[in-house]
Amino acid sequence: MDAFFASVEQRDHPELRGKPVAVGHAEERGVVAAASYEARRYGVRSAMSSQRAKRLCPQLIFVPGRMEVYKQVSMQIHEIFHEYTDIIEPLSVDEAFLDVTRNKKDIELAVDIAKEIKLKIRERLHLVASAGVSYNKFLAKIASDYRKPDGLCTIHPDQALQFIARLPIESFWGVGPATAKKMHLLGIRDGEQLRQCSPQMLTAHFGKVGSLYYDFARGIDDRPVETFRVRKSIGCEHTLERDIDNRSSIIIELYHVAVELVERLQRKAFKGTTLTLKVKFHDFTQITRSLTQSDELTGLKQILPLAKKLLRSVDYAQHPIRLIGLSVSNPKEEREPLHGVWEQLSFEFSDWEEE
Repeated sequence: MDAFFASVEQRDHPELRGKPVAVGHAEERGVVAAASYEARRYGVRSAMSSQRAKRLCPQLIFVPGRMEVYKQVSMQIHEIFHEYTDIIEPLSVDEAFLDVTRNKKDIELAVDIAKEIKLKIRERLHLVASAGVSYNKFLAKIASDYRKPDGLCTIHPDQALQFIARLPIESFWGVGPATAKKMHLLGIRDGEQLRQCSPQMLTAHFGKVGSLYYDFARGIDDRPVETFRVRKSIGCEHTLERDIDNRSSIIIELYHVAVELVERLQRKAFKGTTLTLKVKFHDFTQITRSLTQSDELTGLKQILPLAKKLLRSVDYAQHPIRLIGLSVSNPKEEREPLHGVWEQLSFEFSDWEEE
């Protein structure tokens, strides 16, 4: 979906249409969860501080988020998907993979299915969607982002290698700002340069995901569209009311995050063996630290001491902390290594953000 949260707000509030809109809170510690395309023209993006967003776009209109509404609209979108296939893998509340190799309407071309889905979303829900069509998940994801908003892009097998060669490394799935920076230092700026790298070199620098980068550069992605995905992690994070560098204050905030995490673990009946601490500093740089235990992490008496131990490895004396997050992952039944599986650790945001 295109600017999903903001588009829903503009649909439901006609006075916001055509205006720069941010979903989030405008106060000093607020964060932009989503931005309309009118706001994006000024450089406003999700995960940006509200204060910076207002400096970029003084006329920016902030509206509070309504996650329950967005989830309901997402369900309506999935009802449209199910008219064509039941092989659907959600990526987020506003994005999914569909395997339409065999589809309910026996439509021969996937691009024709994409056109119909886009039209039904527009006519029934009064929202705009973009679609990407290709022979695997990696290329379909790239294609879906290629011509937003209201885009439709098809990457044919005979065009894939040429398309990938021109693709900036930042556009590769799984390459975030930190990984992109590391790749630039290695002289890798696009798909063509990535294709020149050996699998040994990529795994040496990026671990097991290096083998995925090697395959992606060659248009290879054998992952199926999975209709059921095992939950890999549960987490939460808090943006603090002010940047802090005092240890006692940080420990208090860490305690509150740990309490909320335990509540979520119990509510979802989730048990994992790895605890991850996420810290975002005053300048918006961030780090993560992790520890894996043999016993499952379920209670505060287990999680809080580990969280404090992880915090001791963080230098915040000269770098005040803006945000603290904790996540539990790595359930015992999933401990066996999975070859060729891309896993993304995700926090369930207290200050949630749209992709």
